[in-house]
Amino acid sequence: MDVEAKVLDLIRRTACELPSDILEALQAAKEQEYEVPAQLTLDTIAQNCALACHQHTPMCQDTGTLTFFWKVPAGTAQRPLIEATAVAVRQATQRGWLRKNTIDTLSGASVDDNVAEGIPVHHFEEADVAHPEVTLLLKGGGSENMSCQYSLPDARLGAGRDLAGVRACVLDAVNRIQGQGCSPGILGICIGADRAEGYAVAKQQLLRRLDDVASNPVLAELEGRLLTEANTLGVGPMGLGGKTTLLGVKMAARTRLPASYFVTIAYCCWACRRQTAILN
Repeated sequence: MDVEAKVLDLIRRTACELPSDILEALQAAKEQEYEVPAQLTLDTIAQNCALACHQHTPMCQDTGTLTFFWKVPAGTAQRPLIEATAVAVRQATQRGWLRKNTIDTLSGASVDDNVAEGIPVHHFEEADVAHPEVTLLLKGGGSENMSCQYSLPDARLGAGRDLAGVRACVLDAVNRIQGQGCSPGILGICIGADRAEGYAVAKQQLLRRLDDVASNPVLAELEGRLLTEANTLGVGPMGLGGKTTLLGVKMAARTRLPASYFVTIAYCCWACRRQTAILN
């Protein structure tokens, strides 16, 4: 198993090729839009995606935070996978599939190979798989800046600790974003958990395909309702107006402490760059 080569190809595909479900959703959105700015915006996005795929170039100047989600057989050593991934990230950066996109926070210096303490990010999960499977999510800073967290009750919204309160938070977030972070977007949402776990679980929801429905029927109904309602706000692509403000809403719930009720929203732009590789 040549881990470095397979992860290198995974990085190329993720940076340069959108998943089929995202491309299909963008095309469907373009066909239903009646506002000219929305149509032109979605057409430009489609052309950008086609060129990036054909030329093997990143579809966005912000190649995002490298977050690897691993499913590995029980007993798998993690360090060799992490080390091989670091080599692949350096090679991908040299080849231009990743931009020099990492900044040392204290000095402001560029980390030109995109490898430093805490980057890339790795999440490991033991699973019933024959070989390691890894999904890469490249989430850009513009969309990350739009992610947010609410603590219920929220007096400003009149939102209580219930699903009606959750709905109020989500619609408030979409309305306040107003197309920033490059809409149409996708929301990953976690209800409950603590602050840190809420963001981790919310971001993980972005790995789900757009046609995936929550297994919990309460969450499934709320996902559909929020997607419909968000798309009636008129924000539209890039905030220029239209029917397509969101492409998807994906929700999860986690237990919480009695004193806390968080609603955490991980916002992703239309360029939901996620791809998977099996390392066999």
